[in-house]
Amino acid sequence: MKRLILIGAALAAILAGPANAQSPNKLLNASYDVARELFVSVNEAYAAQHAGVTIDQSHAGTSRQARAIAEGLEADVVTFNQVTDIDFLVKNGFVSEDWQKDFANQSSPFYSLPSFLVRTGNPKNIKDWSDLVRDDVQVIFPNPKTSGNARYTYLAATAYAREAFGNDEAKVKEFIDKLFDNVPVFDTGGRAATTTFVEREIGDVLITFEAETRGIAKEFGEDKFEVVTPSVSLLAEFPVAIVDRVVDKRGSRDLAKSYLDFLYTPEGQKIAAEHGHRVNDETVAAEFKDQFPEVRLVTVEDVFGGWDKVQEEHFAAGGLLDQIYGER
Repeated sequence: MKRLILIGAALAAILAGPANAQSPNKLLNASYDVARELFVSVNEAYAAQHAGVTIDQSHAGTSRQARAIAEGLEADVVTFNQVTDIDFLVKNGFVSEDWQKDFANQSSPFYSLPSFLVRTGNPKNIKDWSDLVRDDVQVIFPNPKTSGNARYTYLAATAYAREAFGNDEAKVKEFIDKLFDNVPVFDTGGRAATTTFVEREIGDVLITFEAETRGIAKEFGEDKFEVVTPSVSLLAEFPVAIVDRVVDKRGSRDLAKSYLDFLYTPEGQKIAAEHGHRVNDETVAAEFKDQFPEVRLVTVEDVFGGWDKVQEEHFAAGGLLDQIYGER
């Protein structure tokens, strides 16, 4: 399987990390779990324009990646799926406080949203978030404690419930409790959850980024899986940053900036769109418009008051997410 081969390549890149410090012509990009195929294409295109440059990859849940960098993984750049994990690196002195000013769109070159993948024919007739709490539905998504992907799922489901129940927090919590009850296994990252659903054939619906659902359907066959776009979902931006402590040590800052700048070029944006991501470049977005269904997107800022508040109320020790897990 192509995806399993890429997992091996990611592990090799992690092991190669310390050697990375010897050459400013080599970068290590620490990225989120389901971005393997995207960055294979990005790295090939970038290397074709920059002779002698090597880009290594490391993939895992972004919370695990952030901790790995704090513990010694020498990544020059991060391409994450959650702001809070870069903020963790800021607090630990690896990334500058004004990192969101370094690149356009608050350092987010493309975006996506939590989407559903069901088996062909949609046998459980799953159309929206409300269907995920039925007694006859098993839901697959990774552990929000370790996966930024899953945190978006948790927040998107919470946003839906707040609208559905008029911000009645007791009913919202009941909805999320039931959703979590319907998850038979919590994998640590998005790609492991995909394996559980696709290869182990566990569950009736997989929740993951729209880019991943589209990639699975394309790779394994649209005769086996169908993408379902819910009525409302959460804007999932993909923040990128230079790991200042590493690039200053290695002398690789210029290369790191050039690499992340490439994600914003028309070629970089087209590669992202080809891999199922929605992009900000208007020309490229228009070219791929027919491939992306319309969906109403809400934001962390509008629904939850921003990432700092989300971290404090939902994801910090003893927060709402811990309370839900503690009841299991």
